[in-house]
Amino acid sequence: MSMMLRGLMGACAMTALAAPAMAETLTIATVNNGDMIRMQKMTKPFTDANPDIQLEWVTLEENVLRQRVTTDIATKGGQYDIVTVGNYEVPIWAKQGWLTPLEDMGADYDAEDILPPIREGLSLDGKLYAAPFYGESAMIMYRTDLMEKAGLEMPERPTWEFVYDAARKMTDKTNEVYGICLRGKAGWGENMAFLTSMGASYGAPWFDMEWKPQFSGEAWKKALTDYVAIMTEAGPPGASSNGFNENLALFQTGKCGMWIDATVAASFVSNPKESTVADKVGYALAPEGEKPQMWLWAWTLAVPSSTDAPDAAKKFVAWATSKAYTEQVAAAEGWANVPPGTRTSLYENPEYQKAAPFAKPTLDSIMSADLKNPTTVEVPYIGTQWVGIPEFQALGTAVGQQFSAALAGQASVDQALQMAQQIAEREMAKAGYPK
Repeated sequence: MSMMLRGLMGACAMTALAAPAMAETLTIATVNNGDMIRMQKMTKPFTDANPDIQLEWVTLEENVLRQRVTTDIATKGGQYDIVTVGNYEVPIWAKQGWLTPLEDMGADYDAEDILPPIREGLSLDGKLYAAPFYGESAMIMYRTDLMEKAGLEMPERPTWEFVYDAARKMTDKTNEVYGICLRGKAGWGENMAFLTSMGASYGAPWFDMEWKPQFSGEAWKKALTDYVAIMTEAGPPGASSNGFNENLALFQTGKCGMWIDATVAASFVSNPKESTVADKVGYALAPEGEKPQMWLWAWTLAVPSSTDAPDAAKKFVAWATSKAYTEQVAAAEGWANVPPGTRTSLYENPEYQKAAPFAKPTLDSIMSADLKNPTTVEVPYIGTQWVGIPEFQALGTAVGQQFSAALAGQASVDQALQMAQQIAEREMAKAGYPK
């Protein structure tokens, strides 16, 4: 071997040794909700501390996110290193072996600080499989000025009858003020999140103990009839296209008297930088029917078992769901705007209690939610605004399309319920229920 060749090889070897390690790129699939958008703008402390990790974001509308993530994780496609999923998916996917257990999250992570109902919903056999970025239940957000103008006073936990009466009295369509805004956009996590929870409070379950669909019952007929009627009388036009984000925009621009939805919205409707009615918002627990309307959800960060960067992914998840991240948001945006509903320590924090008038109803709502007993009758499933079976994603969306059509006036309530019953019977038989 010539001296020149030896010298060249030696130079190449030295260059290889001197070259920095290749950075790992984490592809993160997330939803286009406000808290998640904010997180993307606040990752500098993480990337500064971890220069060997790069972040690539895929931000999607809720329904699209669910479809793409479910397809990728079920096929072990490996497209995403971190996925944003809810407490519906986590126990089902963990049981399938599709998620990596979140162990070794660091000495200061303090998983025991996560609110018990949230932590339990994200665990299987005592292991945590997803970390909550924020947690939520449901509440009523309402315009205090319009309620006073209507001559009414909001109870701490009103009945549906009070809500309907107030919605009618607060409506002023001439000035584009609508007494009530509720989800109408079809989707198992959009209109059916609201309607499943509302139906349960009317005593209307999805299935009986034999897994027979219950949409032909009187309870569902009353719930859906009331929903369509009040939205027709006191809701905004085009409501069948409105989901969480659309109703948030309506409320923030002064077009809603009341909005019954996720507690996480409270910080956005009360933020004067984003809401024209920030100083006129009151909060109450979700309505009571035969049972209080219950809701328990957490948008979480999970690590698919198909990722080739599990350690880096867990490192990011631990940072994004830590107490330190909460403090970072508080320093930049104020305590009222930190991700809510995840940690006991947040609700014990005097600064948060002072800054967030919605803190107590949020905590009360989360702690009162009962995944195992969502309605007035015994049911074979867990879930408050969802049903904890793998088939629910497709089934919930299909039923949601029928109910959205009823809201849009394209079908009657009876027709929508009849179609929902037929779809549910067919799909449950195809899936082999009862199992």
